[in-house]
Amino acid sequence: MRSLLTALNLILSGDRELFTTVGTSLSFSFFSTLFAGILGIAISTILILTRLPVRRFLISVFNSFMAVPTVVVGLLVYSLLSRSGPLGSLGWLFSPYAVILGQSIFALPIVISYLWTGYSRLDIRFFETMQTLGCSFPSKCLLVWKEAEAAIVSAILSSFGRVLSEVGISMMLGGNIRWYTRTMTTAIALEITRGEYEYALALGILLLLLAIGINTLTLRLVGPQKEMA
Repeated sequence: MRSLLTALNLILSGDRELFTTVGTSLSFSFFSTLFAGILGIAISTILILTRLPVRRFLISVFNSFMAVPTVVVGLLVYSLLSRSGPLGSLGWLFSPYAVILGQSIFALPIVISYLWTGYSRLDIRFFETMQTLGCSFPSKCLLVWKEAEAAIVSAILSSFGRVLSEVGISMMLGGNIRWYTRTMTTAIALEITRGEYEYALALGILLLLLAIGINTLTLRLVGPQKEMA
């Protein structure tokens, strides 16, 4: 009980380091989801509107990538950004750029898989009508995005939540550097090992509140659209 009260006091007092860590996590997650969202929407839209013979295979690959542990993604990106790696000259390792790159790669299959599921539920007559009317490819994209708006919102918010709660990529690529790359999850892991349970608990409470908030927002935005459909 005393630990919980101490953790709540840290939150209510507006502890600077605590909320800097929260802000860093949100910033990394926002840009990672943004980049993964843009690329994921483009890829999934191309796959649903074209008849590529390998599209089922590609979807299976992306679905499989969703099960890859974050530490494996972190290891892959680490090997690319290390001094001996092909992108080592960028000097991104243990910087926000490395974390955002790794998290974007992690989030990309999530976005694509969610969107493919949403696109696949669209009425086949919708696609046939666009083909009959001779819509251009850009027009088809806009119509699909409008029709699958709920799926897009769900994909983006779900990937944001997954990225926000991951720890392996942030630890391996960011280095858990104070005031620079330390996120909520890496800080929790660090503070537990240091015996600072109250500080870790405060971060855990904030992370839980953010997760609940994201889930609630998803239900509020997506739920009404599903009912209308």
